[in-house]
Amino acid sequence: MNAAPPLPYLVAQLTDLHIKAGGKMSYRMVDTAGALHTVIDTLLAAPQLPDIVVVTGDLVDFGDEREYRFLRDILQRLPMPIRLLPGNHDHRASLRRVFADHDYLFAYGDGDDDAPTHYAMDAGPLRLVGFDCTMPGRPGGRAEPDGLAWLDAALAAAPAQPTLVMLHHPPFHTGIGHMDAQGLENAAALEAVIARHPQVERVICGHLHRHITRRFGGTIAMTAPGPAHQVALDLSPQAASRFRLEPPGYLLHWWHPTHGLVTHLAASGDYGPQHPFFDADGKLID
Repeated sequence: MNAAPPLPYLVAQLTDLHIKAGGKMSYRMVDTAGALHTVIDTLLAAPQLPDIVVVTGDLVDFGDEREYRFLRDILQRLPMPIRLLPGNHDHRASLRRVFADHDYLFAYGDGDDDAPTHYAMDAGPLRLVGFDCTMPGRPGGRAEPDGLAWLDAALAAAPAQPTLVMLHHPPFHTGIGHMDAQGLENAAALEAVIARHPQVERVICGHLHRHITRRFGGTIAMTAPGPAHQVALDLSPQAASRFRLEPPGYLLHWWHPTHGLVTHLAASGDYGPQHPFFDADGKLID
C-alpha cells in the first residue's frame, strides 16, 4: 500500500496581544481582549485550522500575573498547541508561574525563572526555535553572546529540518524612527549565526504591530501585524510615537513538502461569506 502524501502544515503567528487584567482598555480606547477573541474567532472559522499557534511577544501589557491568568483563560479557546515567547512588555517569571505546564518555557536557564526563555522543538515537519532577546525593564532588545551561542548550537542540531526562528524584536531597521530606537542591539551578530544555517526558512518577529519584510542572513525576516492596534506608518526619523486602528491581522505560515514555506497576511474579523467569480457573460466560474 502506498503511503499517504505528507500534508501541508499551518503555523498561525499572533503577536503583541497587550492583554490587560479584566479586559481593561488600552489607551482608553483599544479593546485588546476583544481583539484577541476576534482573531481566535477568525482562526476557528477558517477553511483550514492551524496546526499550531505561536505568539511572538508582548503577550500582556505590564507583566502582571493577573494579566497572564486572564490571557490563559482566553487562549483556552484554541484547540491546537500554543507556543509563547515574551516581549519587552512581559515578565519572564510571572509568565512561567502562570503557564507552568508549558514545559518549553523552562528549557533554558537551569531553573532560573528570570533566565531567557530560549527553546527549540519539533512542530510537525518544522522546527521552532524561540530566541528570547528581551532585556528586563527596557523597551529594546539585545542578542547576547550566550544566547547566540545557544542559538548556533540549536540550529546545528537539526541542519536538514526546515526551521522558523522566533524573536520579539525585528533584527533590522524599519524606517519607523521611534521603533528603531528601541530595536535589537547586536543584530549583525545574529545575522551571522542565521547565515550559517540555510535550513532557516523565516525569522519571525513582533514588536512593530505591522507586517514588514526584509532579507536577512540569506533568508527572510518579517514582523506580524497586531490583532488590535498598529504602529502608525510614518517613516520620518522624527515621527511621533503613535498608533492607528488600522485593520488587524495575523500571519499564516503554510509549509508544503514540495513548495516550501509560503507566508500569508490574513485579516482578523468577519468580512462576510465567500463570493463566486463570474466571467464576461455572467457565467459562474467554478
